[in-house]
Amino acid sequence: MPGVVDTTHTFATNEVITSTLMNDIIDQTLFTSDALSGGTLALVSGKMKVATSGITSNEIASNAVTASAIASSSSASTGVTYAKMQYVADMKALGNVSGSLGVVSEVSILDEDNMVSDSATSLATQQSIKAYTDTKVAAVITRGTAVATTSGTSVDFTSIPSTVKRITVMLNGVSTNGTSSVIVQLGDSGGVETSGYSGCFVEIKATPSRLAASSGIILNSPAASSTCDGILTLVNITGNTWVATFVGGDSTGLVCNVAGISKTLSGTLDRIRLTTDGGVNTFDAGSVNIMYE
Repeated sequence: MPGVVDTTHTFATNEVITSTLMNDIIDQTLFTSDALSGGTLALVSGKMKVATSGITSNEIASNAVTASAIASSSSASTGVTYAKMQYVADMKALGNVSGSLGVVSEVSILDEDNMVSDSATSLATQQSIKAYTDTKVAAVITRGTAVATTSGTSVDFTSIPSTVKRITVMLNGVSTNGTSSVIVQLGDSGGVETSGYSGCFVEIKATPSRLAASSGIILNSPAASSTCDGILTLVNITGNTWVATFVGGDSTGLVCNVAGISKTLSGTLDRIRLTTDGGVNTFDAGSVNIMYE
């Protein structure tokens, strides 16, 4: 008969209700489709079950599912698995970049070797970080090509970038055929400047001697055939003003050379010259190189 249930037995008028009939009704009663409302439940042979995809957010109250109701993971396949999480677009990660407590959303992952976006809310790939770092480290210090100081009266290093703020000049066994001071001169697009150097050079030896800077940064005041080893450091203080310090020694083993000298150029530094005071002596041994940053 029609209704919510089908008892499989219809009583006749004045029919005696027996325990057998009642047990049969209880055991054999089945639900009909009239018992269903909405799509949450379904019937299988008269018995109710949860319908496939029947439970949606409409059937779950807010805050009904709590953290304690979700099984904790003990492996990659238990608890809330990756497959049960929301799909994420390519090059996105789940996170919160709102600056305060908030809902999880997609955060961009950028693969930019030059970090051009300068984003405060995006992630960078390991590859882009490595590429950017390698480029910057390589650009921090540039080493020139060593030049033999075995002939000629000067060695020039040119095309030094305008952004350089620190230069190191390295002398290895540099020697000349005379006794004029070995000096370094600075220059700009107008050429090497041969005056306006301020400071002094000191030979530390049994009887110290001192020379005032004039035509260049003094590195050595040698005896004939002695060699000079040392490091000259040039630092840009401001504008076109440079200060220099030098520490070195000569092959006699009895002399240490120290200098502190400054120079303001007429333009942006772009060249360095190693020569001798007056530019008359000829180099006859050793090598020189520069590094800049």
